[in-house]
Amino acid sequence: MSHIITPDICDAHPEVRVLDPLFVNFGGRDAFCGPIRTVKCFEDNSLVKEAVAEPGEGAVLVVDAGGSQRCAMLGDMLAEQAADNGWSGVIMYGCVRDVDVLAETELGVQALGAHPRKSEKRGEGQRDIPVTFAGVTLSPGEWLYADNNGILVADARLPLEG
Repeated sequence: MSHIITPDICDAHPEVRVLDPLFVNFGGRDAFCGPIRTVKCFEDNSLVKEAVAEPGEGAVLVVDAGGSQRCAMLGDMLAEQAADNGWSGVIMYGCVRDVDVLAETELGVQALGAHPRKSEKRGEGQRDIPVTFAGVTLSPGEWLYADNNGILVADARLPLEG
């Protein structure tokens, strides 16, 4: 994988969209990128569980969890499954848990924070639709680049050096 340094990407590609700086890096992979796949759900991670069980093929799962701070939408078991199934990372507009294990998992994970409570399982939500949070609309098939400096979205894969 190319070196992902978001400040350098911003300098070379000023057209990229930058998410508001709301996210904390919890995963074992500090920098990651890939095509976007989306889930929109609120305090119910059924569709997150469904998505990470599928082949990730280097994609980034972008979850619009409504910014909820009342439960975690991703924990150690789902993160390990995502890593095993070839996902590059997860962006969670919500919370995660089991953060010590997430830090050891070969997966990029950025989220708003940590919360010990698990989510509901009602099978509610939507997949593969545009989602909007942190000042940016993210659509399936666009490319996401993330590191400890921030999260960027480009219309297509960018030519990166390195």
